[in-house]
Amino acid sequence: MIVRIGYNAPAATPDTGDFTALVQGLEREGFDSLWVSERATGPSPDPVVALTYAAALTTRIKLGTSVMTLPGRRPALVAKELASLDRLCGGRLLPAFGLGLRNAGEHQAFGVRREERAAIFEEALPLLRRFWAEDEVTHHGTHFSYEDLRVLPKPVKRGFDVWMGGASDAELRRTGRLSDGWLAAFITPAEGERGRVLIQQAAAEAGREIEEEHFGAVVPYRRGPLDPQVEARLARSRIARGPAPVAEVIPTLETLETHLEHLVEAGLSKFVLAPLATPPNWDTELADVRDAVLFLQTKR
Repeated sequence: MIVRIGYNAPAATPDTGDFTALVQGLEREGFDSLWVSERATGPSPDPVVALTYAAALTTRIKLGTSVMTLPGRRPALVAKELASLDRLCGGRLLPAFGLGLRNAGEHQAFGVRREERAAIFEEALPLLRRFWAEDEVTHHGTHFSYEDLRVLPKPVKRGFDVWMGGASDAELRRTGRLSDGWLAAFITPAEGERGRVLIQQAAAEAGREIEEEHFGAVVPYRRGPLDPQVEARLARSRIARGPAPVAEVIPTLETLETHLEHLVEAGLSKFVLAPLATPPNWDTELADVRDAVLFLQTKR
């Protein structure tokens, strides 16, 4: 199994020096990719803007959204935006999409009611694939309507392997029906294995197949004890899945190697590491993480 290890930008107000040090450090140390999460009501930067900046600083690392909210965006404009970035970064873009956070503020920001998100998503994602691959698109659906619409430019490969997030059974089944890969978050190895199996079953039922190496996870890690406020937020984020030992969801840097090995045993092989706190020095942090786990990454 091919193992790849990337890094998620912290959910913090962007600082030019810090972000530049992170991006250039990932390229220098040999990490596979940089990922940027989306939260309209949070301090982290817009993922497309941040990844465009990162693209200008690098030549090798891949650039991913972890994950980008699709309901509330017009598919034709998203298709152009991401294809443009893919062209400018030389085909290094890795788009991953989701329904958006279960948060009233996020629903307001995107102008979509919670109960509408799934239906909009299921109509929008196939349209993105068509805009990236076809010269002209005609579509008359419940939420979107296009007549002989041409969207340019096209991505470097005239399409993407599109990944999806989510952890509920409905989201996992949707991933199997519509996506090319799964990027989970805040999961235990056992949950990772269960999710992978359910996704593969849903894909088979839809007459599809997802490559066995297209299963991954955002893996938060910590240094030292977990802050009680962070632990409370973790509990809230897992309310639909139930409680889990902190060590099985957020390893320390010292236990990160073992944690990733357990996820590999569960059938996951693409990892996006996420420090719980922005480190004081990215060069030191990335060197420590490199020494702790980067040897697990399959050599190119």
